[in-house]
Amino acid sequence: MNRITQLFNIQYPIIQAGMIWCSGWELASAVSNAGGLGLLGAGSMYPEILRAHIQKCKAATDKPFGVNVPLLYPDLDEHFRIIMEEKVPVVVTSAGNPKTWTKKLQDNGAKVVHVVSNVKFARKCEEAGVDAIVAEGFEAGGHNGREETTTFCLIPLVRQAVSLPLIAAGGIANGAGILGALALGADGVQVGSRFVASVESSAHQAFKDRVVAAQEGDTELSLKQLTPVRLLKNKFYQDVKAAELRGASNLELAELLGSRRAKRGMYEGDLDEGELEIGQAAAMVQDIKPAGEIVQEMWQEFLDAKARLCAAW
Repeated sequence: MNRITQLFNIQYPIIQAGMIWCSGWELASAVSNAGGLGLLGAGSMYPEILRAHIQKCKAATDKPFGVNVPLLYPDLDEHFRIIMEEKVPVVVTSAGNPKTWTKKLQDNGAKVVHVVSNVKFARKCEEAGVDAIVAEGFEAGGHNGREETTTFCLIPLVRQAVSLPLIAAGGIANGAGILGALALGADGVQVGSRFVASVESSAHQAFKDRVVAAQEGDTELSLKQLTPVRLLKNKFYQDVKAAELRGASNLELAELLGSRRAKRGMYEGDLDEGELEIGQAAAMVQDIKPAGEIVQEMWQEFLDAKARLCAAW
């Protein structure tokens, strides 16, 4: 056991990212049942939908699970009221100030984790009293940091700056990635893109297939003037890139993005006009399989990679 497995009372230091439109109760419970920590993605759920997913997750697993809440979305008071009423054991917050909700959630019995993309915000998390930090490198899918610091650089920098349990995210899709993250100073990993291509993921089948087909260079960080997000390259991405190159205003870009692009792409399967959020690790994803098999496979790959490294030296 290490600090992350002890903190969350889980078997493996593998956390499934709470991704919008992909992380419902089926995925979260499957990962938790396999020994990792499954997360519900509250960013794409209305409050009562979130409550339903929490209750279904409780019914499907007796293991710890959590909820990811991006602090830039509406209905936060309602989301957190439901999370506290339902006694969710782990809450991962992102894209906002960790001080706002950490103490309230901890007083209600939850472990609180916050996602950062740089050392400055890691220190703020420590000041806010969170239980652990996710340090997410530039390789990651979805909303990302403007600094473009890669996981390989970010993890040792954050490890040097703070003493809290540290979870590495961004570019991790196999057991060798887990070993590398631990060697850099992390205590565990958060994995997103690999779990998008799982049987239990709520992503549309067409999006899952597109993730499996992705090659190196098929994603790029986009919309940096608004909120940076890593996207698969499609017609929508090309429209955004063209708008940025001609100097479109933030208002024009916001109008182009609209309010349903992510749902349209990832949940409804519109591969041309939808927003397809995924990380660089998609290029390493070769198949779609049950989430429990993914957890077990990654851990065995970790053990094999560690044994090879020890044998070599």
